[in-house]
Amino acid sequence: MSYAPFPLIEISGGPYERGVTYGRAANERIKRSVALYSDQMRGMGFSQGEVRGIVSGFVPAMESYAPDLIEEMRGIAAGADCAFEDVALVNCRTEVVQIGERRVKDREAKDGCTGVIVLPEASGDGTLIHAQNWDWKPECVDTAVVLCIRRDDGPDILTFTEAGGVARSGFNAAGLAITANYLESDRDFRELGIPLPLIRRRFLECAHLADGIKVVATTPKSISNNMMLSTAEGFGIDLECAPDEAFALYPEDGLLVHANHWIGVVPLAKLKETGIESVPDSYYRDYRVRQDLKAKRGLISLDHVKAALFDDFAKPYAVCRPPNRDGPSHSISATVAMILMQPALGRMEIAPMPALNREFTEYSLTMQARNS
Repeated sequence: MSYAPFPLIEISGGPYERGVTYGRAANERIKRSVALYSDQMRGMGFSQGEVRGIVSGFVPAMESYAPDLIEEMRGIAAGADCAFEDVALVNCRTEVVQIGERRVKDREAKDGCTGVIVLPEASGDGTLIHAQNWDWKPECVDTAVVLCIRRDDGPDILTFTEAGGVARSGFNAAGLAITANYLESDRDFRELGIPLPLIRRRFLECAHLADGIKVVATTPKSISNNMMLSTAEGFGIDLECAPDEAFALYPEDGLLVHANHWIGVVPLAKLKETGIESVPDSYYRDYRVRQDLKAKRGLISLDHVKAALFDDFAKPYAVCRPPNRDGPSHSISATVAMILMQPALGRMEIAPMPALNREFTEYSLTMQARNS
């Protein structure tokens, strides 16, 4: 089975101008994104007015944190001919859906994801590889896009994201890359913080890794999240983030692998893991990928990473998972995309629905010169 490549959309100019271009180019996909989460909330018994009320609770903090991104969202809404609140919903959908689930005591599928960073000393050609399987709703194979953001005030950005979103996984022309994985803890929703896509976008706007780490580690969040950060210069770090604190994990044998459960000894001594009910397969997914790649240390290629992420052990609850609508609630998800990045080469490859399709599309970004 084959799937159409995720469309590439290039935007430039001021925030509102960028947004209008984005909204026009991704009009239909944005409307599908909005409908996906509006329908999910409606299925839990929330009216449109109630959903917009939840979304509006995040807007003041979003506007204070990133007024330019709010302006960009307004442009997206104008270009797509939809309401600003609809675009804001897409950008805080993780938080909004979890609020809804907590209110009705319902636990649906979460963003799964298995992420990998291969440092230069572990790769065959000395190039850092940063990759991820994004596990989420199968419908998102028709709602995601690749966004190329041309900037006058910082490095250009290439990001894979849900249509209407300001960022998800990606890298920038300065060689910084990010992927993220679902985590949950008993600290979630003590306060309302900044929605995750805005934090990822701010990371991708940074020209230096230290600034990017500061963004991820110190920005207050509503919910826990794992963020894997790397630089083409040859370093990677994993930040297991509670809403109010971040805990660092470092590469071992030149590898970082993370799925959807807390790994660090320090966070596990300070908080309670509450997400494993939704992603019990996380315990073997990261182990399988780590063991596969460890055996190839020093020789790891892009094809080796692909093979590890194609792992179908214990399918359908595998590293690479096909759509499965007949299983328990925690399994109603699929690997929507396999994303592989080599920031030093300005290269991103993506396969839609990789459990059923192995055709990759390459996207590229011109990289800035770096001191050697």
